[in-house]
Amino acid sequence: MADSVLYEVSDGLATITINRPEAMNAMNTEAKVALREAVRSAAGDEAVRAVLLTATGRAFCVGQDLKEHIGSLAADREAGTGQTMSTVKEHYNPIVRALAGMPKPVVAGVNGVAAGAGLGFALAADYRVVADTAKFNTSFAGVALTADSGVSWTLPRVIGPGRAADLLLFPRNISAQEAYELGIANRIVPADDLAAEAAQVARTLAEGPTLAYAALKESLAYAAGHTLDEALDKEDELQAKAGASEDHTIAVQAFIAKEKPKYLGR
Repeated sequence: MADSVLYEVSDGLATITINRPEAMNAMNTEAKVALREAVRSAAGDEAVRAVLLTATGRAFCVGQDLKEHIGSLAADREAGTGQTMSTVKEHYNPIVRALAGMPKPVVAGVNGVAAGAGLGFALAADYRVVADTAKFNTSFAGVALTADSGVSWTLPRVIGPGRAADLLLFPRNISAQEAYELGIANRIVPADDLAAEAAQVARTLAEGPTLAYAALKESLAYAAGHTLDEALDKEDELQAKAGASEDHTIAVQAFIAKEKPKYLGR
């Protein structure tokens, strides 16, 4: 992986760290490619049971690197092409699809500003641990763009369509406390404790019944676009698989024995 994104796997937990602190973790092409490959690696690695997505420095990710972007737009105008905006299809969409779609829990450790695509990455995670100094901003309309990185889908599902429209049409900084009240942040911690707290949450999930987590993730995504009857059928299907897993038997046996279960992820 490129230095702009760090990737480490330890005891079933993959930690992906956006590492461009000098640019507030803005996404240049190198970082986008590296993040896409890191997320895909975590999604496809059977040894990975949970993922922590976080960043170095004072920002989580402020979205597109506009310094690189403006140069690319100028090159497009000179060449008469629209290649610059293909980054949505080539980079941002695959990153969000992998984060939201992988059959394992993803925790976002939001250490600072999450704006634009950075907000999209955070919302694509299943759980967000947020530093009390962090801020969120949709940003897109502020640079005459529409939403990408899944924000048009994730944001209204987290905070409701009316509030999502407000934040998209009138971008502003949202404090960690307001993000918690809106449902964007699941947990707020002191900034100095963010790294340890986010890692602990992710490690707890990595040690948990990951097949059940995968089923929960699938059922939530499915129910978002289907009727109650269809969701009930999907629950029946997924519960049958979960009930036949070794983890379910382990959990029941541990409950009866009043012991802590040790899950196998199968």
